[in-house]
Amino acid sequence: MTEPPVAARAPYWTMRRRDELAGWLFVAPQLAGIVAFVIVPLGLVAWYSLHEWNVLAGTFDFVGGSNYRALTDDPRLGPALRATGFFSLGLVVLNLSLALFLAVLLNQKLRGTVVFRTLFFSPVVVTLVAWTIVWGFLLQDNGGINAFIDVLGLNTLGIDGPNWLRGDATAMISVIIVQLFKGVGLNMVLFLAALQGVPAELYEAARIDGASAWARFRRVTVPLISPTILLTSILTVVGSLQVFAQIAVLTQGGPGTSTTVLVYYLYQQAFQFHHFGYGATISLLLFVIVLALTVLQWRMRRRWVFHES
Repeated sequence: MTEPPVAARAPYWTMRRRDELAGWLFVAPQLAGIVAFVIVPLGLVAWYSLHEWNVLAGTFDFVGGSNYRALTDDPRLGPALRATGFFSLGLVVLNLSLALFLAVLLNQKLRGTVVFRTLFFSPVVVTLVAWTIVWGFLLQDNGGINAFIDVLGLNTLGIDGPNWLRGDATAMISVIIVQLFKGVGLNMVLFLAALQGVPAELYEAARIDGASAWARFRRVTVPLISPTILLTSILTVVGSLQVFAQIAVLTQGGPGTSTTVLVYYLYQQAFQFHHFGYGATISLLLFVIVLALTVLQWRMRRRWVFHES
């Protein structure tokens, strides 16, 4: 009596396993970057926030939740949060509004739009520090902005240019305007690309139905470019909460604490006062704020983004 043949063993490296391995190899560099530059630094920041690290004295003492309790009792944290909120709100509203306005204008079939498009986008590729230094000279008491006011003859009407970066009412507005002109070109290009993807047939149908220009913009344009509006709003909000170079170069947080935003306050605590543990605690607070606002915008997308169900 013959024995039944033994079933052939299935090969381990099947086509499915090979595809899975290829996929993991392709994403491995990105995963390694996320682990090395996002997850590990976040873990270290959380660890440092539980310690008081004095680099000058060479001490690294565990203090538990003392830094978090100090955060709730810090009298300078409230003004820093208010300055951050004012800067972010002003920049986001002005940036998105101006970028959309410029994109709508440049989307028209007019001569010279390529020149103006390049003109508005060129500040995006300029080095941030160089851009800020130039504006620092322009906004001085005897700088280019006040000289231009004198050329227009406004000083004869009693309108004198202030010291823009040293006035309580003008310092924050000046910083917002500098950052507005620096970054509005990027959002303008994104909006312009979205506008050029809107089918012309929809505008024609709305025009035949008697819709006005404002109605076509509100009922056709805005819904169809709403995914781009979501993208630009998230990028602009996150970028506004991380502003540092403009504050450090233009105002150093002054006058007083009127332009001391949260990132600059973090820098002061960690690198000027050498409270690295407390600086790490502030950075975690900033991370929570950025994460909360991003998640909030992402969750609200279903209510107004057209392509979402």
